[in-house]
Amino acid sequence: MRYSLLVLILSFALIKASKADSSMEPGDTTVQNYSNFKRSFQLSGLLQLRYTYSLTDSVNVNGSNYTGDGVNNSFALKRVRLMARANINDHFDASILLNLADFSGNPQNKVLENAFIRYHYNKHLNLQMGQFRPFFGPEDLLPVDIIKSLDYSNQYYLFGNSGWQSFQMGLAAYGDIVSKGTLPLRYYAGIYNGNGRNKAVDNDNGKDMYARLETDMSKKIRLGLNAAYGTSAKAEGSALGADFSMVVPLNSKLQLELLTEYKQGTNFAEYELNGLSTGTNISKYQNRGFYVFPNIRYDYKHPRLRSIEFSCRYEYLDENYKLEKNLRQTLTPMVSLEFTDDYFARLQLGCTVDIYDHDVPLTAQYSHTMAVAQLQVRF
Repeated sequence: MRYSLLVLILSFALIKASKADSSMEPGDTTVQNYSNFKRSFQLSGLLQLRYTYSLTDSVNVNGSNYTGDGVNNSFALKRVRLMARANINDHFDASILLNLADFSGNPQNKVLENAFIRYHYNKHLNLQMGQFRPFFGPEDLLPVDIIKSLDYSNQYYLFGNSGWQSFQMGLAAYGDIVSKGTLPLRYYAGIYNGNGRNKAVDNDNGKDMYARLETDMSKKIRLGLNAAYGTSAKAEGSALGADFSMVVPLNSKLQLELLTEYKQGTNFAEYELNGLSTGTNISKYQNRGFYVFPNIRYDYKHPRLRSIEFSCRYEYLDENYKLEKNLRQTLTPMVSLEFTDDYFARLQLGCTVDIYDHDVPLTAQYSHTMAVAQLQVRF
């Protein structure tokens, strides 16, 4: 049963692909040698500089409670990314993404983020192999330099720790199931190791699998459904999710963007840390959470200031709610000044407000408020 959704989606895709012309450019069928056809190379980068100030006594810049001396403000290199992308021809391309900011700490199993090869058969079937982010929700498709808030949600990082999201090594397929009509339907599916990035080999014989269906209910409304299955230390787990996004134009210069997402899944990371030693069944280690993320964009169109954005994401996150329930709620109000189009230069100002049901001293599970200023340049 756990393979049925993945097999069903891929079967639909293969049927569509087999009926469609494999040529990406039907007008170029007379080409005799595709070795250098449409070959190109692009190098790009991202620099994110951040200043963080803790507004809560006895909480440091990492959000952890402390006694004695602690660091309550700091400048930091959040991300220093370099990306190289090469189109080999009209069917093959490759991509590499490095985060050089990881060298400022312990770079083990870090630095290299994306490293994959893609094969584009047609709009119904695209294959991707290597290290990449499995598409298990809308945040997986968004580069960090164009997200509307300060960072990805807490939910994204929590589910990434258990292998459901973030960078993984494996094989994926995606494309259109129905591309015409009033209700287009897309699929994303794959299989991967599930033990994180930059690992020489898998840590067990089990593999994680995911499948996503996505449809545009209109030009401005999108709905997605996710399902995944995985293993850890010979124990099995699963995850489910749903998301909804919409864009509402308010006038010629003002628009409201809304994204909301719900997820529930097995907490493999905590199970490996504590469940194995205590003998607790893996079914007790469960995460769940959702967030609502409205963003108001004003297109100012000044030569030096292109737009102003106001956002405030609300997150509700229950980690291990069956064993040690400690609800975490987070508010992230932000204002973003875009100095060049497409976020090539912008300044973000805001704060994160974390509220726990009960604070745990000397840990990161401690209610606090953090002020943040972040300057970003893309090139």
